[in-house]
Amino acid sequence: MTATAAATGQHSESPAFTHQKRGRWLDHWEPDNTEFWESGGKRTARKNLSFSVFAENLGFSVWVIWGTVVTSMGAAGFSFLEGLGQGNPTAVSNALLLTSTPTLVGAALRIPYTFAIPRFGGRAFTAFSAAMLLIPTLGLAWFVNQPGTPMWVFMLLAALAGFGGGNFSSSMANISFFYPEGKKGAALGINAAGGNLGVAQTQLILPLLITLGTHLTAKDAAGYRFGITLSVLVWVPFIVIATVGALRYMDSITTAKSDGKSYKLALTNRHTWIMSFLYIGTFGSFIGFSFAFPTLIKANFPELAQIGWITTLGNLAFLGAFVGSFSRPFGGWISDRLGGAKITVAVFTGMAVAVAAIVAALELGSFPLYLIAFLALFILTGIGNGSTYRMIPSIFNAESKKYASEHGLDLTEAAASAKRQAGAAIGVIGAIGASGGYLLQQALRLSNINFGSMNPAFWAYAAAFLVMAGVTWFFYLRSSFAISRVSSLAYAQV
Repeated sequence: MTATAAATGQHSESPAFTHQKRGRWLDHWEPDNTEFWESGGKRTARKNLSFSVFAENLGFSVWVIWGTVVTSMGAAGFSFLEGLGQGNPTAVSNALLLTSTPTLVGAALRIPYTFAIPRFGGRAFTAFSAAMLLIPTLGLAWFVNQPGTPMWVFMLLAALAGFGGGNFSSSMANISFFYPEGKKGAALGINAAGGNLGVAQTQLILPLLITLGTHLTAKDAAGYRFGITLSVLVWVPFIVIATVGALRYMDSITTAKSDGKSYKLALTNRHTWIMSFLYIGTFGSFIGFSFAFPTLIKANFPELAQIGWITTLGNLAFLGAFVGSFSRPFGGWISDRLGGAKITVAVFTGMAVAVAAIVAALELGSFPLYLIAFLALFILTGIGNGSTYRMIPSIFNAESKKYASEHGLDLTEAAASAKRQAGAAIGVIGAIGASGGYLLQQALRLSNINFGSMNPAFWAYAAAFLVMAGVTWFFYLRSSFAISRVSSLAYAQV
């Protein structure tokens, strides 16, 4: 059978790529069969990965859109955000409330989105999840041009932007079914990195478009409203392309079924919850600070507003998500060589030091030190995201092997069970980790309200990171467990 037939779903002598008449369902899918994979399976998997990355990237872009928009809404005439650039505590609090809301909703949606793929199919749900992004974008474009719109309407729109955060789980779950065990790690890494980069591109592109809007009209409230509208509507054609592309070119796999037993086992395993706690520190910090970074820069260094076009580059806020996204694969790579737990301990220790440097920069009023410290923090969160994901399959593999050995069970079946449980645990851990972004921003908001400064929140983060380093050492570096010495083969196969 030809690769063309594989891509188009035509029938042939081989059953490998036959589809049902409706919905582009693949009735037979054997990625671990080398002949199947090389005869067209690889091409079909790559095609689905490409459209998945595109849709997920847009999901992250819309998810984080409020992190940038709030910095211009005061100038656009919305009183509840006026004075943000002068450090007005009420405006800062409202801005952090608007940026944290999509974080919480996106985290909550990650679990049901994971289960949606086996129920509705990857093609249909990718198209649906992409199309849902039109609601928060078109809604914001409409209401931002109504100067009297109350804050609760924008809170609702910010919550709807959380649809973009849920896309991560459905996208990752879908792609995991397309690739053989030995290639899932690379495919999922590409999928995750493509999504994370959506944060950086939004924080780079939106300020440019908002500034362009004011240059095309006037630097007044109406000009800022036009600029915000322009920066939001730019995503609409891409969302439409992602939706139509998914419907036209993606596939669904008939045999992609959820494993309820593995989810139950994962939920009762203490390591699922320990790793969820650690992932709050890595991914929660990455997404939380990504949302808050533009607001933090504007609130703490209002003088940058006088610099002009350099401020247009999101006050360089996009660099945080940019370096954090690219350091994630490095975290997995170095963990393969040195051990995930060792790298995670080093990451949390480094994050505590970076936070101390951030506080020092605020005390000194030094923006260069502030930016360098934050970029170091973002790099460490990216490495930590890779190292903690590296640990998860190793932990479940080690436990399953130990249990099988003690009870005389088949090691092959134990390894298969470990992979299923690790996959289920990753969905839970990802959702809880993302919720950490909401907690982080709320801590900043409450610290600013109650103490007139964000420093108490930063010191609390530093202490939490040190606790997380201790937890990692206690459970995974002591000789009684020594996860760092478990073979990296398990990670490569999950």
